[in-house]
Amino acid sequence: MPKPKWKLNTIYISERLQESLRPISRCALTTVVAPMGYGKTTAVNWYLEERAKAGPLRVVRISVYSDNLAIFWRSAQDAFARAGIDLLREYACPTDAAGGGLLADDLCHELAGETPCYLFIDDFHLLTDQRVTAFLCMLAGRLPANVHLIIASRDRFLPAAEIVRLGARVYRLGTEQLRLNHTELAVYAHRCGTELSDAQAESLLYSSEGWFSAVYLNLRTLSEHGTLPERDSDIFTMFTAAMIEPLPQRQQEFLAVMGLADEFTVEMARFVTGDADAEELLAVLTAQNAFVKRLPDGVTYRFHHMMKECAERTFRTLDAETQRRCRERYGAWYEGRGQYLHAMAAYRRCGDYDALLRVVQEDAGILLASLPPSEVLAALDECPADALKAHPFALLVLMRSMFNWRNIPKMLELKALLLAALEEHPELPAQERGNLLGECDLIMSFLCYNDISAMSRLHRSASAQMSRPAISIRSNGGWTFGSPSVLMMFYRAPGELAGELAEMAECMPHYYKITNGHGQGAETIMRAEAAFVQGRFTDAHIALESAYAQIEGNGQENMALCCDFLAQRLSRYAEVDPHRSFAERRAELLRHHNASWLNLWNAVSAYCHALRGETELIPEVFAEHRLASVSILAPGRPMIEMIENQVYLAQGAYAKVIGRSEGLLALCEGMHYALVALHIRLQTASAYERLGKRREAETLLAQALADAAPDGIVMPFAENYRYLKPLLAAGTQTALTARVLALGEAGERRQSGTVRPAAFAVLTEREYALVGLMAQRLTNREIAEKLFLSEGSVKQYVNQIYSKLHIEGDQRTKRRRLAELLTQKA
Repeated sequence: MPKPKWKLNTIYISERLQESLRPISRCALTTVVAPMGYGKTTAVNWYLEERAKAGPLRVVRISVYSDNLAIFWRSAQDAFARAGIDLLREYACPTDAAGGGLLADDLCHELAGETPCYLFIDDFHLLTDQRVTAFLCMLAGRLPANVHLIIASRDRFLPAAEIVRLGARVYRLGTEQLRLNHTELAVYAHRCGTELSDAQAESLLYSSEGWFSAVYLNLRTLSEHGTLPERDSDIFTMFTAAMIEPLPQRQQEFLAVMGLADEFTVEMARFVTGDADAEELLAVLTAQNAFVKRLPDGVTYRFHHMMKECAERTFRTLDAETQRRCRERYGAWYEGRGQYLHAMAAYRRCGDYDALLRVVQEDAGILLASLPPSEVLAALDECPADALKAHPFALLVLMRSMFNWRNIPKMLELKALLLAALEEHPELPAQERGNLLGECDLIMSFLCYNDISAMSRLHRSASAQMSRPAISIRSNGGWTFGSPSVLMMFYRAPGELAGELAEMAECMPHYYKITNGHGQGAETIMRAEAAFVQGRFTDAHIALESAYAQIEGNGQENMALCCDFLAQRLSRYAEVDPHRSFAERRAELLRHHNASWLNLWNAVSAYCHALRGETELIPEVFAEHRLASVSILAPGRPMIEMIENQVYLAQGAYAKVIGRSEGLLALCEGMHYALVALHIRLQTASAYERLGKRREAETLLAQALADAAPDGIVMPFAENYRYLKPLLAAGTQTALTARVLALGEAGERRQSGTVRPAAFAVLTEREYALVGLMAQRLTNREIAEKLFLSEGSVKQYVNQIYSKLHIEGDQRTKRRRLAELLTQKA
């Protein structure tokens, strides 16, 4: 009787499992949750291949390899690019719910259409960051009907509340659907080339519990030895015995070395192993080993996790020098391709600290920031002091990282190492020494934040010594830490304004020189804001236009948004037209996919609409007080909290304003934010006045007037005039209060010109905004684009408007009657 021909690489998807996979196409989110080796990836890949046979299909496959969010994001970018979708290529990884919402909207817009689209995330259990889970649940709730998200994981990850919220949009597959039953095990064995007796099948089912990988390994042992393994065999021992030990020594070593990689190509395998025949070896391995796969892109290979685990165990049996050389080659491969986190890890494992520190310098702290600070500190503790001193530029990057992590003692310790290194090497060229000392001064200046005088001394020192831009500062990074105002950041104390403006004007050119123009225009914006808060509108407008010209085209939208903040505030009191409307600016920013810029726009918009009482136009994150979902840097937080206070005031939540004030004022005092504190006192005084607490309101107003007097600051009072008017009129009249009263009255008269006619009093702010656009003869589609609504929503609003105004007739008659109402006096 001829020996049976074994076909152990057979893919078997039982009819029962096929039926279980069908609902994937009807659900937004499918979770496939089971322990390692149950065939989760195989089942999903089979399903996607079957769907592809049925018609056009878009598939994005993302594999998770670690708990590092930056590495996951890079994998996602590469996966989308391989699928021909370039949306994520220049997209920064979202770090908060606001950024996640922007990404979700962009993904839904990009992927929507007639063609079915599947996003498959494999090995999700390796990524434990709960923000990712929250994002995927939110995305699943928004996905268009043609897009389906599939997530494979060893562990359950969906919160019970999300399962309830998503309802029929989520479909869950698990161990019960994936494990083999008695009949299926027999069918699978037959397809692999053997016929099991009922007793053998029963025994195998009992020992494996239908676990696909265990069944496979048992059949493999049967094919090679003629008997099934003992029931108490350890799975990894069984795997090694079946999949690695029978291989020739050369193949065993190849697997052991390449098991350290998450994914690899033939080119990488040649480089790391030094084996010119890597392609032939891989062809043999993939032909006879179901645990070595070539991915759908045709060039990338990946080990199954069981193969990877056993290969790594085998690697640890190699001699120490072989292990070191392999890890060194891995480091060199990753470094040459800008995969700096992988390179750092490889160099650290092989003890090559010179190479590790070289990569730290090359990375300039960008990807390093995604690592847990404790991990970086542990690596530093392992690193010999001599190696650190041999890489002074890496020390600068690490100093900046320690500042970002608020580990100031370690920052100063690294500075001491830098200075010691310079002292020990007097032969260092003067230019290089100057660059090192200058950048050290620049980094140390961050410890003097918003003390312009102290910062200026260090910036001038750095500028005098450096011949090149700093390596630890990116010019495209935000300069105001998310604040919409430069003046609010640097106005420290009453009576200091003139001196601070002069110091800022002197300081910033030195800072620009050594940072490639980071924060360009800051001193001009601050001068324009100072003129505004003093009520000098013409001077403010001139300086504002100078600032716009100074920053035009440099890509620093953070500074342009600070200009927009002033332009919008100025337009309420002078003949100044903002360069763009709120809607136009937001549409422009959306094209950049930058959540931090949109967060800043939200702050600008929220403050200005709150001042105008246009509460329905305030962005949701402020209107619904969801700032906890936004990542706000500590230096910018007081300004954002002050803006939220203004929103509470506009919404009539006066007790809330008062309750928050003590904590906000303490925060301002600790950071020397005198102008922000002035705003908060005025907001609190306004709230007390509205609640009939005149004495408390007068006390706060008196303190605010005393703080404002030395520098002639009037506009924070004028901006809150509708709340403060009774207090100001009843108080002692001074030159300052007289100026505030005059500005407040002028502002009210100016605003009265834009007050809606009485006939429109029944409309909401949003409805009245639509009326203005209808009066411009815009179509429903054009209105929808301007207000970020669907065309259907605009139609509903228009019908509501006509109903509330009791306007009837055909479309032309309705429009004519609407125009007539607009011409009536308020």
